[in-house]
Order: sequence, then structure tokens, then C-alpha cells
Amino acid sequence: MKFRCERDALVEQLGTASRAVSSRGGALPVLTGIHLKAHKDVLTMTGSDLEITVRASVPVAVTEPGEAVLPSRIAVDIIRSLDSGAIEVEVAGEEAKISGGRSQFSVRTLPVDDFPSLSDPKGDEVTVSTADLAAGLKQVVRAASGDDARPILTGVLMSAEDGGLRLVATDSYRLAVRDLPEATVLSEGQKVLVPSRALDELGRVLGESEEVTVRLGEREVSFDVTVDDGDVQVTTRLIEGEFPNYRQLIPSSYPNQLTIGREPLLEAVRRVKLMARDTTPLRITQKADCVELMAVTQDVGQAHEEVDAQYNGDELTVAFNPEYLIQGLEAAPGDEVVLETLDALKPAVLRSSEGGDFLYLLMPVRVS
Repeated sequence: MKFRCERDALVEQLGTASRAVSSRGGALPVLTGIHLKAHKDVLTMTGSDLEITVRASVPVAVTEPGEAVLPSRIAVDIIRSLDSGAIEVEVAGEEAKISGGRSQFSVRTLPVDDFPSLSDPKGDEVTVSTADLAAGLKQVVRAASGDDARPILTGVLMSAEDGGLRLVATDSYRLAVRDLPEATVLSEGQKVLVPSRALDELGRVLGESEEVTVRLGEREVSFDVTVDDGDVQVTTRLIEGEFPNYRQLIPSSYPNQLTIGREPLLEAVRRVKLMARDTTPLRITQKADCVELMAVTQDVGQAHEEVDAQYNGDELTVAFNPEYLIQGLEAAPGDEVVLETLDALKPAVLRSSEGGDFLYLLMPVRVS
């Protein structure tokens, strides 16, 4: 195999595919590598840990077609280190030569025959606009759990709702819900649970494209995106199991409503959080015309700040994990947000004051 291409285009797509590469390899050491296939002036790069597969392609000048598996980390580091301009990759036997400018590298390859054959999901194709999907993923994926001991909570629920698509994620401490009214990916009543890590990778590339093609199989789903430097396909296994009944967590009404500027509150929370060490909660006291933010860490110090706001309800102090609150404020759209509370121990809801299709539910922290 031998090809020549521009370094900038290659490093971007190679980095995209490498994010799905297994960090350990497990029973298949070859999965620590990235599979390259040069054919008809296109280089296709595939990284996989068998749960998630990312294929990225880029136009190249192919002198000799072929395929090889290169150790992912060193290959990415080498190509990223080269100067911009043309680079050449040549694989002969068990050795790959990478050269650019006056730099030359030689890397031992991994057995190409050991790399698993990864097929595409079979199913109908549906094309959707990426603008709302990209925004929805950015809002919701962050609320999924990273704890593999609870695999159901590491997924994002995608369900058909009122002719559109609903995205839901929770780690049991907060819940994010985003409706995409124009997206008709699933049939009415259908729902699937997609690993959040795969959707996070998808979200990284969606911003460069106008459309994404979704193909849903019985156990897998794939997303195909055309980007500036080529094409990207993210394929992942669906998570089996029943997602928690999140609807019962959302009260139908709240007696206390705080309306406040999103950016002023976000900046204040970031400042006060400086004194919230380890598991220290952020206390929010809601009053008629302002909120008081406070964090106290024993033997370290305390922070206190007031922010102008409009509040309807009884004076109430409620405490939250400050990082979770920050992430909710970052995800909420609009200039103003509404924080709705029942009491200091029940879930609170954060949403835009303009309404809309996004909701962020946050569990309070019990404080003495």
C-alpha cells in the first residue's frame, strides 16, 4: 500500500477514527490499531472497540492500493507532528514508512488479518438536518452516566414523540430532555437506547455538515456524515434493557419560580464554586428580588454572592452540586432561565424562560 495526501486533511480524519480505538485491546490486541484501506484514490480509516466503530475517509493519491493496521496512538502522534504539506505513507510487509518534508518514520504494523470484519447495519435510511440534532446532543449527552456498572444509564434514549424525536439522558442525579419536532428518525412508538459515547463522537463532527443519514438495524445504528475533508460514519451497538420511567420524576407544577439572567447566574456560580471543594454543595437562597449563592468548605473558606432575579414563592434555600448546575445552565438556551422548585429535597427543573424544547431536572443535595 502506498499513498500521498495533504497532512492537514489526513490528521483530522485520522484523529476522528482513532477516538473509537480500544485503549487496551483485551483479547484482540489489533484493536489498539487503526485499519487503513487505500482504494480508488480514497483512504478509509477505521477504529473500533467492537462496541463503537468510527470510519473516516479522505481523498488521497493512491499509488498502490492495499490495507494495513497501524498502532493508533503513535500513528496519530507522528502525522500530527509533521509540517503542513504533502506526506507519503508506504506499507511493505510488517513495516510502514511515513514521511513528510525532511522527516521520516518507520513503524511496525499490526496483523491486518486479525482486524475484525465490521459490517454496516441493515435497515432503512433516514436523512435529518444536523442543526437541531447537534444542539440536542450537546444538551443531553452530558447528563448520561459514565459508570459502566450501570450500562442502561450510559445510554441516551431516543424515542418517537408527537411526530418528532425525543432525546433523554440521566445519571440518576440529573435528567436532560430535548425534543426535536422536525426529526422523524423513528417510527411512531419506537424507542432505542444509544451509547452516549457514540453520540458524543457523532456530535464532534455534526457541526461541519448539513445532513446526517441514520440507518437503524435490530441491534446497531449508524450515522453517516459528510464533512469538509471527507466522510465519517459512526456505528454502535444499541444498549439492551429498559430505560427508567423518567416521566414520573417531573412534577406537573411548581409553587416556586425563579426567573434570572442565564449568563449572570452562570458566571456567579462559577465564581462561588471556587470555594466548593470535593463534595461541597452550592446553596441558593431564593428571595423576592435576588438570589444568594453561598459555598462553605471547612478549613478552606467561603464565598457569597447575590444576583438580581424575579422570584415568586416562599423564601427557600436549596443546594445543588455546582458542576451539575453549571452544565444545566450551559445547556439551556436563551438569555433568561427559570428555576422551578417544590422544596429543598424534591427535584428542581431548569428551562428557558421562553419555553422551548429543553428541560433539565436536577436533584438537590441534602444539607444540614
